[in-house]
Amino acid sequence: MDIFHAIILGAIEGLTEFLPISSTGHLIVASEWMGLDQTKENAAFEVIIQLAAILAVIANYSQKFTLRYFDLWVKIAIAFIPIGAIGFLFSDQIKSLFDVTIVAIMFIVGGIIFLIVEYLHKDRVAEIQYVEDISYKQAVWVGIAQVFALVPGTSRAGSTIIGAMLVGLSRKASAEFSFLLAMPVMVAASGYDFLKNYNEFSDANLIALGIGFLTAFVVAFLAMKLFIRFLEHFTFVAFGIYRIIFGVLLLILIYNGSLGAH
Repeated sequence: MDIFHAIILGAIEGLTEFLPISSTGHLIVASEWMGLDQTKENAAFEVIIQLAAILAVIANYSQKFTLRYFDLWVKIAIAFIPIGAIGFLFSDQIKSLFDVTIVAIMFIVGGIIFLIVEYLHKDRVAEIQYVEDISYKQAVWVGIAQVFALVPGTSRAGSTIIGAMLVGLSRKASAEFSFLLAMPVMVAASGYDFLKNYNEFSDANLIALGIGFLTAFVVAFLAMKLFIRFLEHFTFVAFGIYRIIFGVLLLILIYNGSLGAH
């Protein structure tokens, strides 16, 4: 992996990690396009850019990391349990699902679900306007919804946002809960990948790692801020349409042989 690849993948991770459009799906597609194999060195790079995204959450929501919000973090911990348990027990089976065709199909399915959920919510006033007001029961349901993110292309942010909206959170509160819930999920996933691939860091291009880290951090930090501002005026309909169009284009490229399908 060279510096150009690091910048592209870092920017994709930062932009897509917290938007409901699947960072994993975009990274898989981008890697295929650039001819990057899923080597252990590239897996180590993904750990680094995910760490950058985690730090971007802390930078954006530093005020939430105090004892005043202890109750909120208990709810986040509870919401993490379903995906943490299933991800740990079935990690090998989940890895086997990483395929461009599955990504394309789940992009389309997720887009349709977003359009349906937005249609059902067009005249509805959300019960919860502020993320800290989420109940324990609502947190459990959001955690269950997040499990669907284990299928590549579904989007962790997308599944949690949809789950949160369905149990009564506003669009903004749903997005912010998704941001914060990303912390334990990404720490667990990145920590596991680091333990598996830590030897690869000694052989990695440290300059590329550093540039990828910085790119992912800056882009993720800005993407979260702009996303919240967007939701103050608009719905998720645009993301639903984007997912469907992107998924259809992927299927066309796969059919034409431009992208690999396994």
